[in-house]
Amino acid sequence: MLNISNNKLSKEVDLTQFKSGKDIFNKEYYKSFNKFLIVFGIVCIVVLFLPWTQNITGRGTITTLTPDQRPQSIQSQIPGRIEEWFVREGDFVKKGDTILRISEIKSDYFDDQLIERTNQQINAKVSSVGAYKQKVNALQRQISSLNKEQRLKLDMAENKLIQSKLKVQSDSIEFEAAKTNIKIAERQFNRAVTLEDEGISAVKDVEEKNLKLQKTQAELIGKQNKLLESKNNVINAKIELNRINAEYRNKISKAESDMSTAMSSGFDAEVQVSKLENSNSNYKIRRNLLYITAPQNGFINKAIKGGIGGTFKEGESLVGIMPQKFDFAVETFVRPIDLPLVHIGEKVRVEFDGWPAIVFSGWPNVSYGTYGAKVVAVENFISENGKFRVLLSPDEEDHQWPDAIRVGSGARTIALLEDVPIWFELWRQLNSFPPNYYQPAGSKKGKSDSKKK
Repeated sequence: MLNISNNKLSKEVDLTQFKSGKDIFNKEYYKSFNKFLIVFGIVCIVVLFLPWTQNITGRGTITTLTPDQRPQSIQSQIPGRIEEWFVREGDFVKKGDTILRISEIKSDYFDDQLIERTNQQINAKVSSVGAYKQKVNALQRQISSLNKEQRLKLDMAENKLIQSKLKVQSDSIEFEAAKTNIKIAERQFNRAVTLEDEGISAVKDVEEKNLKLQKTQAELIGKQNKLLESKNNVINAKIELNRINAEYRNKISKAESDMSTAMSSGFDAEVQVSKLENSNSNYKIRRNLLYITAPQNGFINKAIKGGIGGTFKEGESLVGIMPQKFDFAVETFVRPIDLPLVHIGEKVRVEFDGWPAIVFSGWPNVSYGTYGAKVVAVENFISENGKFRVLLSPDEEDHQWPDAIRVGSGARTIALLEDVPIWFELWRQLNSFPPNYYQPAGSKKGKSDSKKK
């Protein structure tokens, strides 16, 4: 027992002859367990070489595929006071249905006849614009008449100037003839004086010649005065011509100035008419904004601003609405280190909150309760949670998503990557290495095609 001697007791005594010895020595200890360990070891070794699908897991929420299908809140474009509700939470409304009625809280819009009074102002200003246009037309006619009158007056003045010039020529000829006559009279007088000195002619003849000479001298002076007067008439005709030009230029300039003033006033009136019409249109639109209507078919989720008589500012949310028709999608987030592994069009498995599921992330084919999806958009800018947003849509080739899921519910996503042996995945997990970086087959083909081109 104590093995003190080298002699074995079992050699000296046959213990198998005893009952207890038979029970002990004939029993195969641990043989089944050893066989189990051997089989388990072989199975583990085989399992290590089984394929394992690398994946990227993430948490997200259910949303809609397009922005116009997502839950939204309805705001008022103007500040106001709640007067009456026409719906209750959970009601279905169609596009254009009235949800609530509000009233104005700004004193500028309290007048019930604001639009009618504005229309009266517009009519008055339109009449003013018409009056200014008539005044402009009258001034244009006046300017046209002044231009015609100016041309006639100038023609008369020019004719008078021509007459004066011709009169100067006529008087100049007469003056030259008077000069000739006085020369003749002087010669006749001198001849008569000579004849008288010689006693041939009488004194009477000398006196007659002297009288004729004086008369001729007087006529010469008269012709000279008449010539100077004709020259003065020419100067006066020129002065009159300039005066007419200046007079009518002033009249036409004044009429044009009045016309410009009338046109400017007319333009100002048209501007005021445009402003009033703009204000009138705004008043009409603002009056329609006193009724908050549904932007699309949907269900009333929640009255954000409840009660009667409560005031609110412009842009403040009043009620939430969920569109009637929408396409489900999942909004999930991936780490920046996993972003290069996500590509548009890749397959993703989705597990919805509230739906029983048995998930084997590495063996998607044996998972239960997951649904197929594919990547439709990858955000290019990091979100507030430090991850990148990925949008998933249902996979048409897979099972249809449950109809009872709701927008906003949680979801767990598993993006499927390459198939690797299980031992490789264990080694990667132990070393905290990222999944294998890869490119989809389609993108590689596209790159090779582009290189060939």
